[in-house]
Amino acid sequence: MANQLFRHVSYLAWLGVPALLLGAVPSGAQEVPVPLQITVNTSQDGEIQADDQLTLREAIAIQNGTLLTQDLSAAEQAQIQTATQRQIAFKLPAGDTTIKLQSVLPALEAPDLYLDGTTQPGYEAAPIVALTPAEDAEVFRGLTVVASNITIKGLSLYGFTSIHRGTATTPPADIFIAHRLPPPDISQQKLPHDDAPFRDRDQPPMGVVIEANWLGLTPEGTMPEQPSAFGVSVFNSLGTTIRHNRIANHDGSGIISSVRAENLEVSDNQIVANGLAGMPDAIRLEGAIDKGVIRNNLICGNDGSGIFLFKTEGAVNIHNNDIRSNGQRLKRAAVYLMGDDHQVRDNQIRFHSGPGVVVAAYPKSDRNTITNNKFSNLDGLSIDLVSRRRVGVIDYQRGDGANVPQRDSGNRRRDTANRAINTPVFLSQEFIRFGEQVSLDGEADPGAIITLYKVLGGNDLYGPLSEPLMDLTTDSEGRFSATLENLKPGDRISAIATLPDFGTSEPAMNAVITDLNKSLMIDVTEEPAPSCMPSTSQTSADIEI
Repeated sequence: MANQLFRHVSYLAWLGVPALLLGAVPSGAQEVPVPLQITVNTSQDGEIQADDQLTLREAIAIQNGTLLTQDLSAAEQAQIQTATQRQIAFKLPAGDTTIKLQSVLPALEAPDLYLDGTTQPGYEAAPIVALTPAEDAEVFRGLTVVASNITIKGLSLYGFTSIHRGTATTPPADIFIAHRLPPPDISQQKLPHDDAPFRDRDQPPMGVVIEANWLGLTPEGTMPEQPSAFGVSVFNSLGTTIRHNRIANHDGSGIISSVRAENLEVSDNQIVANGLAGMPDAIRLEGAIDKGVIRNNLICGNDGSGIFLFKTEGAVNIHNNDIRSNGQRLKRAAVYLMGDDHQVRDNQIRFHSGPGVVVAAYPKSDRNTITNNKFSNLDGLSIDLVSRRRVGVIDYQRGDGANVPQRDSGNRRRDTANRAINTPVFLSQEFIRFGEQVSLDGEADPGAIITLYKVLGGNDLYGPLSEPLMDLTTDSEGRFSATLENLKPGDRISAIATLPDFGTSEPAMNAVITDLNKSLMIDVTEEPAPSCMPSTSQTSADIEI
């Protein structure tokens, strides 16, 4: 019983609940009868008191129903009005728009709440209102979300971390999303994990939206003197959306999940220069993540992987991302997958200090499709399927290299990620061009979809898979053939194979195009390394590595 109590208290500390408040019920708690719009008109923070200024701490307490409006002054009550949408708005004095927190704010417990920094006068495309710890305060978290349909928009949050004291501390983050307090009896344990004290009524918040914020950045777009530990920590939620944010300069990951993050959408963000002193990956997903989508993000200049999945449950779709110049501090895969049925498609993966996409074999990882991506300037394979025999630290960071020889036994299906789907093999390492055409052939598993790639830059034997050329399907004996145009002598080609029941293979050993009448000139010209400048479709300012 004592151990159970200890674990429960530790878990509450994990969620950021002060020990003195364990088991306490706010004496003034009440249901807020109608939606209120509350305007914060001061950057001050501190104890709740009746004066002429309404603080953010007071606004949250009112929306939560733990502070009564009649306990406010007349000047504070003037900042509150009924509305159709529950909202916390801002009208801070010009030039005094940074709220320096003295302690952790109350969790956001009122559902359907908009915490909206875009209401600050003068807001255009960048945050004006900022949240950060006061100079003499250790504040480990900016905002904590425990209710459904909460939107946090248009704010700058930075500097939220905790001092390492030799033991595990409450998880710090700019924004932390979890359910309300867990049950006092941890024997009432529910999925998704047996060691997580959940019961049926401990529902994860649903429909949380984190939008148009600058996390880890000041309103001027600069790196603060004290970095935040993490950006958005999705500890336990359903259907969280993280979109159109700039997430930069964190000691750990910009986005991290833990117990449950199903239906998570991460879209149209700039996730740059994270992992400076801890968890190095830009996006790190653990726990239940089924039906997750990561799309249209710029993921650049982070210290480890762009996207790293570890012992996840369920599948995610990773598509149309610009993943470049990561692995600044640690040599890891640009995208590391564990589990089944993930889709990685239509991404650009460039200038990375490790391989492109790595799929772990243990735990079992099958049916992961990796199609129509463009790779360049990698230190390793474009696609690396790890063998189950390879379970060292390096294998769980950057793979194990090319799998040779080809699968020679049915038992190999259990030996390698994606059920050891065979890598395509060209029947020659040189194909001769006649006129404007070149014909090539090879073999792979029967019925596999073969994607031919043009290889640009580098001297690797396998790839990089730079430019998709065409798709074709192997026959019943596993043979394929194609006729291509517009290839020059010296051009190199590779290929991958995809089967719905297995997934996508590693790249084929490169073949070269030759011409009987011309000398062979292989082009290994390297493109210049890019900065972390967003594309023209992204409107936020550049973030330097």
